[in-house]
Amino acid sequence: MGSILTRRHAVTLGAAAGISAALPLRYARAAEFSFKWGTNVPEAHPLNVYGRKAAEALTQATNGRVELRLFPNNQLGGDADMLSQVRSGALECFSLSGVNVLSTMLPASAISGVGFAFKDYPMLWNAMDGKLGAWLRGQINKAGLVAMEKIWDNGFRQVTTSTRPIVKPEDFRGLKIRVPVSSLWTSLFQGLGASPTGLNFAEVYTALQTKVVDAQENPPAIIAASKFYEVQKYCSLTNHMWDGWWFLMNRRAWGQLPPDLQETFAKVVNAAAVAEREEVARQNENLKAELAQKGLIFNAVDPEPFRMMLSNAGFYKNWKAKFGPEAWALLEESTGPLS
Repeated sequence: MGSILTRRHAVTLGAAAGISAALPLRYARAAEFSFKWGTNVPEAHPLNVYGRKAAEALTQATNGRVELRLFPNNQLGGDADMLSQVRSGALECFSLSGVNVLSTMLPASAISGVGFAFKDYPMLWNAMDGKLGAWLRGQINKAGLVAMEKIWDNGFRQVTTSTRPIVKPEDFRGLKIRVPVSSLWTSLFQGLGASPTGLNFAEVYTALQTKVVDAQENPPAIIAASKFYEVQKYCSLTNHMWDGWWFLMNRRAWGQLPPDLQETFAKVVNAAAVAEREEVARQNENLKAELAQKGLIFNAVDPEPFRMMLSNAGFYKNWKAKFGPEAWALLEESTGPLS
């Protein structure tokens, strides 16, 4: 699940929608190429705000020949449904998580979510805009889909708890923490000594409220929008994992576009992705102050002891074997040695 905007950011969406509604008359004819684009986050999320801006820019840049129709908030089905649709061609475009959704079809795509691998955004973008990202796009292409060059940002994930702040690895011992239903997430927190429970996102608030679990992990914007601060006391800035969305296209749909329109399409969508990254990073930083005002207690975390504990637990060794030496070497080229 991705980050969600606070109410004041909905104005941006309204403006973007207004632009789309006021298209010049010269674009009134039916587009030569019309593609549906499904996303799994709410209307006002930056993924959709900048997606609409991309759609408008694409219409203008192609003189109305290409139309990109955005369907946010799972309007076209859940993640598994949309992934199946884009593979079959029923849906032309889909933005999906490499760590979670895409990894069900292509396990190697989860490598960008290896625990405590990336210390900051510069290190992350060096990998995802560099050799690791290029390798992953190659794997996606082999699986029959086309991935745009720039991956969209969901943000670094933080841990919230109701019992105690997470300052050192020992604080995870026995902690009942909700994680997405994913072997990567489960093994990460098992390696830290916690007791992870895989739950669908819709169940998280109630599970925290009823003490089925005492902790969860998500980017700040999710924590704010889901009101987890009502049932959590501490937020530890662990930055333990990063996730983002690949913009994927059905290969046959992509092949319908002549080369000049393919070039324009990729240029517009990639530019929107870079702008979305900047907005997500800004919002997640600003939301920390808002959450603190709501009573959430923040603390900084030194990642090195956590990385060392995972290494001693065999986490990196096990995932290196699963991802393979080629992918792991590309990851470590950006992060440095992880095991």
